[in-house]
Amino acid sequence: MKIVALVGSLRKDSYNKQLAFTIQDRFAAKFELEVLDLGLLPYFNQDEEFNPAESVVEFKQKVNEADGVIIITPEYNWSIPGVLKNALDWLSRVDKVLIGKPVMTAGAATGLMGTLRAQLQLRQILTALQVKLLSPVGNEILINQAMTKFDVNSGRLTDEATVKFVDEVVERFINLINE
Repeated sequence: MKIVALVGSLRKDSYNKQLAFTIQDRFAAKFELEVLDLGLLPYFNQDEEFNPAESVVEFKQKVNEADGVIIITPEYNWSIPGVLKNALDWLSRVDKVLIGKPVMTAGAATGLMGTLRAQLQLRQILTALQVKLLSPVGNEILINQAMTKFDVNSGRLTDEATVKFVDEVVERFINLINE
């Protein structure tokens, strides 16, 4: 099984990237997870949507060929980051590779509410893109106070309760893909 991750943070040591790599490590025996670099994409420009840059063509091809997509977003100003919105705009145009694709959302932040507002906005966008989403009930990975839940040295999620919950949601996502 092949899954791609879209991480809405370009920061090298972002908690959201660390979450993606934690999932990659923990589920290596069940699926291949490739974390795509959203920083390689040019700004979406409708004038170029039918003849996009090679980085866009490759990006869309990887998403299209994936069995599922994990979107991990930080929350900037109560919203998703521009780099993630830009990626979603490219994915929603012309060949619309996200339609019907199984998608799971997650996010980590240092505040008390995790990425609640960003994920609400993300779910609204994903509904418009006609993806196949896990029900939010019991599947909302909203990691709060991330600085207390990730190991500084390894860069991996180490909080036992959070790891257990993430594992459970990822297992449900695998089941969604296999439906």
